[in-house]
Amino acid sequence: MLRLELRPQASNLWTYASPVLALLLTVLLGVALFMALGKDPVRGLQMFFWEPIKTPYALGELMVKATPLLIIALGLAVCFRSNVWNIGAEGQFVMGAVCAGGVALLADKDTGRWIVLAVLLAGVLGGMFWAGITAFLRDRFNANEILVSLMLVYVAGMVLSYLVYGPWKDPAGFNFPQSKTFESVTQIPRLMDGSRVSVGLLLGLVGAALLWVFLFRTRAGFAQQVGGLAPDAARYAGFSSRKALWVALLVSGGAAGLAGALEVAGPIGQLTPYVPAGYGFAAIIVAFVGRLHPAGMVFSAVLMSMFYIGGELAQSRLGLPKSITGVFQGLLLFCLLACDTLVAYRLRWVSKKIGSV
Repeated sequence: MLRLELRPQASNLWTYASPVLALLLTVLLGVALFMALGKDPVRGLQMFFWEPIKTPYALGELMVKATPLLIIALGLAVCFRSNVWNIGAEGQFVMGAVCAGGVALLADKDTGRWIVLAVLLAGVLGGMFWAGITAFLRDRFNANEILVSLMLVYVAGMVLSYLVYGPWKDPAGFNFPQSKTFESVTQIPRLMDGSRVSVGLLLGLVGAALLWVFLFRTRAGFAQQVGGLAPDAARYAGFSSRKALWVALLVSGGAAGLAGALEVAGPIGQLTPYVPAGYGFAAIIVAFVGRLHPAGMVFSAVLMSMFYIGGELAQSRLGLPKSITGVFQGLLLFCLLACDTLVAYRLRWVSKKIGSV
C-alpha cells in the first residue's frame, strides 16, 4: 500500500512541479464537474482555456483581468514572505478605488493630464491607509492581522456603498447607485487603440521586476523576510521585526490601492457598488500558485484571469451559475494545498506483511 514518508529535506523538484500538477488535477475535476452538470466537458474547458486567448481582443481582455490580480499579488507576496497574513487586500483595493474616485470626481474638462498621476497616487495612499490600520492594531495591541484585515474588507464595502448611495450619487443617473462618469482626462492611458489594456499592465510587469530585485538582491529585502520569519534572529542581526510588519502591510496596501485606482479610472470609469470584484481574495491564490515569486505570479495571474473570463463565458454560453468561477478558483487552491504535501513528503509503496499465526 502507499503511504507518506517524510523527506530528509524539502524537494526542489516538487516545489515547482506542485502547481503544475495542481492545475492538471483542477482540469480533471473540472471535466468531472461539467459531466455531473450535464454539460459537454470539452466545450466547458474550451470556455476557460481556449476562448480567452483565441483572438487579439480576447488576449487584451485577459490582460485587463490579469493586471489587478498581478499587482495585488505582488504586494501580498511581500506580506506572506514576511510572515504577515494580510487577508484584507480586497478592502484595500476598494479604499484605493474610493480615494482615486474622489480625486477623479474633482476633475473637469479643463484639467490637465497630471490628474492621472494624482488619481493613482490617491489610490496608493488610500490602500496604504487602510492597511495601516491593521499594522497599527497589530503593532500597538498585538491584534490578529488576519481577523482585522478581513473585517476591514466589509467596512470598506460599507464606505463605498454610503458614498455611491449618498453624497457621490450621480444626480443625473436615474437614481442608480453610482457616481457620475469620470471625465475623459482622468482615463488611464491605454497601450493600443481598440483594446482596453492600459499602462497598468506595464506597471505590474515593472513591479514584478522591482520586487525580484528587492527580495533577492538587496539587504533590505533579506532583512524584510528575516524580520517576519524569525524575529529573534532579526533582532540579533540588527533587523527590526516591527519595521518588517509596517513595510509589508504598507507595500501590500499600496499595491492593492493602486490596482483599485487603475480599475475605476480604467475599465469601469466610475464608482459603483460592484467595484469589489473579489480580486483581493483571488490574488491570494495567485500569490501561492506563483510560489510567492514575481515570475511565477505573472503566469498565475494570467491563469486566474482565464478562470474569471471562462466563468463569465460559461454563464452566458452554457447556462452555468456565476459561482462556477469561484468553484474553479477553489479547486485550484485545494489541489495546490494537496500537491504541496509532496514537497515535504514522498509516496512510498509498502508491501503489507502478513503475520504468521
